[in-house]
Amino acid sequence: MRTDDVRALYDRTMREHARPDGPGVRVERDGPLVRQVGGPDDWNGVVWSSPDLDAEGADAAIAAQIGHCAALGLPEFEWKLYAHDRPADLGDRLRAAGFVPEPPETLLVAPAELLTGPVALPDGVTLRPVTDAAGAELMALAHERAFGTDGTRLLHQVVKRLAEAPEDVVALVALADGEPVSSARTELYPGTDFAGLWGGGTVAEWRGKGIYRALVAYRARIAAERGHRYLQVDASDMSAPILARLGFTALGTTTPYVYRRAR
Repeated sequence: MRTDDVRALYDRTMREHARPDGPGVRVERDGPLVRQVGGPDDWNGVVWSSPDLDAEGADAAIAAQIGHCAALGLPEFEWKLYAHDRPADLGDRLRAAGFVPEPPETLLVAPAELLTGPVALPDGVTLRPVTDAAGAELMALAHERAFGTDGTRLLHQVVKRLAEAPEDVVALVALADGEPVSSARTELYPGTDFAGLWGGGTVAEWRGKGIYRALVAYRARIAAERGHRYLQVDASDMSAPILARLGFTALGTTTPYVYRRAR
């Protein structure tokens, strides 16, 4: 896998020509930017900026996104900045305008076929596909236990996607004696080479037992069957080493810059 070629393919198909990541959202081009726009429970933000964006144009583009956020009444808006984006000081300009950086993530990619092999689960643990609201509630509960964060937004997104575009999402929950201990989902992007792995997390006492790897393998098989060549992950510092051992390659880093409106 040639890293530069795959990064260029990712930039072109998943960012510059991005598709909405769920029902009820739209992708808009705003001058040198591409952004996604939806409701307050959806992800709203900039996914791509032109490599020709210069310092003067960057400040104007940032101001336009702040105005856009205010006009729609969105509580927050994200600019997803990649390490190779231009100008080189774009992160500093976003901070100066009131955007707050969250922890950086590593953009990782692997050939889907590489990860489709069987993985043994611990005794008493089963994987259950999430196909309805009840399953989504278990998934959100596992997410809350794994990350210590509110799973309400995830629950809303998964229920909405299952109801309106179930063919584009694969959601899973791992149960240990009936209790949710891990969950994850895959976003399938029709017409592209990529499938995104999102939200994989396992509660602390069940980590290191192969559940995370089993969730990856399950989703890799489905992605490969649907014709997607690559799996893509925006990985946290916790997940990145695990994924690297599985065969993922780093294409760079990405940092979410979040603008929150004053209430």
